[in-house]
Amino acid sequence: MTATLTRADVVAAASSKRRRRVPGWIAVVPLLVFVAVAFGVPAIAMLNGAFTVKNQTTGATSYSTVNLTDSLQGAYFTALVGSVKLSALSAALGTLLGLPLAQVVVTSRFRALREAVLTASGVLANFGGVPLAFAFVATLGNAGVLTTHLGLKDKGWDLYSFSGLVLVYLYFLIPLMVLTITPALEGLRTQWREAAANNGATGVQYWRHVALPVLLPSLLGGFVLLFGSAFAAYATAAAMVGSSIPLVTLQIADAISGNVLVGQENVALALSLDMVLVAGLVMAVYLPLQRRSARWLDA
Repeated sequence: MTATLTRADVVAAASSKRRRRVPGWIAVVPLLVFVAVAFGVPAIAMLNGAFTVKNQTTGATSYSTVNLTDSLQGAYFTALVGSVKLSALSAALGTLLGLPLAQVVVTSRFRALREAVLTASGVLANFGGVPLAFAFVATLGNAGVLTTHLGLKDKGWDLYSFSGLVLVYLYFLIPLMVLTITPALEGLRTQWREAAANNGATGVQYWRHVALPVLLPSLLGGFVLLFGSAFAAYATAAAMVGSSIPLVTLQIADAISGNVLVGQENVALALSLDMVLVAGLVMAVYLPLQRRSARWLDA
């Protein structure tokens, strides 16, 4: 018995063949175009400006590394080092304080408490800028509510200092660490703790020899993520301390506003490039750590 092909069958077969010929990557073209416009164009402009030097006499422009050299000297280098120190200390404290808090949330028997803490962490991790600075100034500033009632000013407390800025950063870094490390804590197998207990291990020994080695990549990854978040923060520090504490983001703002020497108009772009390089190093550390942690926890 022979099969008879109708016109509809031929059209359907041809349409199916054309669909098979369409590459799968076509679907991501809009995303690639968006990334190219939103990130690629500013990146190219930043690179071009960072290496562009203008001759003040003739007005001619040329490419040079003078801006990058200037960005790593004097007050600019001091600001870059200050940002690294502030970010590293804040990230370290956020990691140390966020881990036990996340552990309490994971092991809690009260579902409502767990959901409330995670929801609040999601909100607080994104609460920053001028509102956060105002909240701390009104609470712990020189004339703040707690400062006045507890007499903190007489005890040497100063919110507008390096330690005060670290405290403010911890307000959004600790919740961010809770959100980051909670999935890793949930990945710890109950059987591992039971096996350690059956072999006579105490709780401290379990954490030292089993849990922490497994969590170490996630902890380091969380530290790197917190470091990057603190390193890029600007509005909170600008509203609180102004230029009293040298930070690279504040130096960039000053340079953009024209508060630079003649001939150093593009130093802000060079400082931005320095920040991008630091962020690139941070991500180069973060991604391998995340992959290594995923292999352990998904096994």
